[in-house]
Amino acid sequence: MSIAAVIFDCDGTLVDSETIGALAFAEALAEEGLAMTAAEVLHGFRGRRLATSMAEAASLLGRALAADFEARLRHRTAAALRAGLREMQGATALVQALRLPFCVASNAPRAKTELNLTLTGLLPHFEGRIFSAYEVGAWKPDPGLFLHAAEALGVRPAQCLVVEDSAPGVQAALAAGMPVVALLPEGPAPWLPAAVPHVRDLSAVASHLA
Repeated sequence: MSIAAVIFDCDGTLVDSETIGALAFAEALAEEGLAMTAAEVLHGFRGRRLATSMAEAASLLGRALAADFEARLRHRTAAALRAGLREMQGATALVQALRLPFCVASNAPRAKTELNLTLTGLLPHFEGRIFSAYEVGAWKPDPGLFLHAAEALGVRPAQCLVVEDSAPGVQAALAAGMPVVALLPEGPAPWLPAAVPHVRDLSAVASHLA
C-alpha cells in the first residue's frame, strides 16, 4: 500500500531539542535534590509524557516534586530553546520537497511545539496541521494521537508514514497500524524493533515514501 501522508514527531525529529530539554530537566531536578545527568534523563524519559517522567523522578527522589516544578521546568526549557535550538539536519529541505500531505503530532503542549517550529523557521510549513497529545487526550505510546492526525488528514492509517525518534513514538505508530521509520543519527538503538527501519538523516526519509 502506497504512502499517502507523513506524520512527524517534533522534538528530536524535526528540531534538535532533546539534549537541550534533557539538560534543563536535569538542572531542575538538581534543584529538587535529585542528581541525574542529562544523558540519564534522555535515556529514561525521552519521548514520554512529562507527567509520567515527573512521577518517576518523584519516586526516585522519595517525595513529591515542588508544586511549581512543571511551570519552572517549562520556563527553563523555553529559555534554553530560544538560546540554542536548531532544526534537525535536512528538516526544511525535506518538508519543502514533500508532495504529500504532512503534519506534526507531538506529546508536547501545542505552545511548545509552535515555539520549536517558530525558532527553526519551520512553522509556516505546519500551520493548521499541528496535533498535540494534550488536546487529543492521548499520549504516545497510545496510538490515539496518530490516529487522530490520520483522520484529520483524511488518510487511512496504513498509508501514513510516521517519522519518530523515540521508543514511545515508534510503539504508538505500530499500535496505530502505521509504517514507521526511526530517525537515529547515532545508529540503531537497543529499543528499536528489528522490523522497523532507521535512518541517520532526514534526507533518507524520502526513500521510504514509495
